[in-house]
Amino acid sequence: MTVTESHQHRIAEIERNTLETQVRVSLDLDGTGRTQFETGVPFLEHMLDQIARHGMIDLEVQAKGDLQIDAHHTVEDIGITLGQALAKALGNKAGIRRYGHAYVPLDEALSRVVIDLSGRPMLTYEVGYTRALIGSFDVDLLREFFQGLVNHAAMTLQIDNLRGINAHHQAETIFKAFGRALRMAVEPDPRMTGITPSTKGSL
Repeated sequence: MTVTESHQHRIAEIERNTLETQVRVSLDLDGTGRTQFETGVPFLEHMLDQIARHGMIDLEVQAKGDLQIDAHHTVEDIGITLGQALAKALGNKAGIRRYGHAYVPLDEALSRVVIDLSGRPMLTYEVGYTRALIGSFDVDLLREFFQGLVNHAAMTLQIDNLRGINAHHQAETIFKAFGRALRMAVEPDPRMTGITPSTKGSL
């Protein structure tokens, strides 16, 4: 694994290579929503685009995985690598808001996402998809993506799909809400400049 980062500009790039996947994630937390993806998993790319556009994050993801088996390892490892990149870009987290939340609707679907950049990995994922596949994409892999991200970004993440009939809408509201909540959580707080948002003094 190789890492390059710039705390000043909140930019990070991570490469993660295993026998199952080779993943590179590059991000800029203070971007404009620019994206570039090459993963072999089109539906996941559509979801990553929601994170970038609604989180105002420049995001590049390249991945080669054992898709001849299924997309599990590729999706999970992209989540892991994205989590590592987020952690590096945030550095010591001084001066950020730390908490973020969002409700996002799409037609009949509504999801709520709440984030705490706590330094403690915890995922609560309450989503009852109305079908198992979106096109050829297995919806179970979305939980694996978020679990990998949470574990390696060391964040507390609560995801609730409050209602929905169309599984694509359910997933899209989750990723849009995650992007919006993440944007809020990583945003610099002018009243906390240089201060770590924790009574413990570190996150």
